[in-house]
Amino acid sequence: MKNSIGGPGSVSGLMLRLGQCLFASASIGVMVSASGFSSYTAYCYLIASMGLQVLWSLGLACLDIYALKFKRDLQNPVVLSLFAVGDWVTAFLSLAAASSSAGVTILYSRDLDFCSLQQIPCSRFQISVAFSFITWFFIAISSLVMFWILGSI
Repeated sequence: MKNSIGGPGSVSGLMLRLGQCLFASASIGVMVSASGFSSYTAYCYLIASMGLQVLWSLGLACLDIYALKFKRDLQNPVVLSLFAVGDWVTAFLSLAAASSSAGVTILYSRDLDFCSLQQIPCSRFQISVAFSFITWFFIAISSLVMFWILGSI
């Protein structure tokens, strides 16, 4: 399975990694621009998780660029195992962070009407959480592709 869609060293894999990096960075940027986010543990966890995702996906995007530029094959069992484990770990962390942040955001904005009473920027929290779920979607795709490729070798 040399030409796998979304695999390491392919253009589609590079696009997945760049999408992860872009949306994780957007999630961090929107959350940091909201005042008072650091008072809530779920939002701090979201920032930490998305920061880890930016580092992981940027590193793998650099490897994809290297493989594409120098026509290297990254599909050996050791590299694929590392990619698969890293993708699964970051996928679980990102989903947990996005879900906990979404729960807190829904609780404050809809259930308690805390946003209008305390004057906190819930709309920015919602946008950041939406970006984190989009990031997780890209991570889920790439982690499933890595698992599929690893199983076929």
